[in-house]
Amino acid sequence: MYEQAQKAHSLGDVIVAIDSEETEASLKEWKVNVVMTSVDHASGTDRIWEAAAETDADVIVNIQGDEPTIDPNIIDKLVHQFEDDSINMATAAGKDMNAEIISDPNTVKVLLDEEGFAVNFRRDPVPNEMGGYYHHLGIYAFRKSTLKKFTGLAPSENELAMKLEQYRALDNGMRIKVILTEKVSKGIDTIDDLKQFERL
Repeated sequence: MYEQAQKAHSLGDVIVAIDSEETEASLKEWKVNVVMTSVDHASGTDRIWEAAAETDADVIVNIQGDEPTIDPNIIDKLVHQFEDDSINMATAAGKDMNAEIISDPNTVKVLLDEEGFAVNFRRDPVPNEMGGYYHHLGIYAFRKSTLKKFTGLAPSENELAMKLEQYRALDNGMRIKVILTEKVSKGIDTIDDLKQFERL
């Protein structure tokens, strides 16, 4: 993931936020830029804020570590959304929906409104509702002020119930712009996913 993120032209720096000395030791061989954070965080986004709070970045992108084949062009397209002053938070989704993706609870799906903003997210299919959903990719970009606001909010009921941190934004009236791509990379969510990635 670190190598893929470095290929994006829009990022000023790539930092790996970790909470484990074991992980830090493992990464030393590759001279990865690491920031050690505390263990106790409600979500990955809360960890990102601890790592990025002192930076002078205008836009902070949370690229999750289970996306080792992420397309750098998606990162660039996401960052470019912030040229529009009305955009404060953005994510990405793929049009590559099929029966396997719809039925897989480890694959998150996102429903959009007519302006391309997220309405809700699902893990499990809802009868007569899945036609308008897209294959969500685990990447988020924030204006720094929006990230600070997000992490200052308590986890919402939907976030805790569905284990989807993006509900903290939706449940507090924060709009999430969604960029669409033809296909998103396969994240590593299970041991089977890891084995498939190792074969590739």
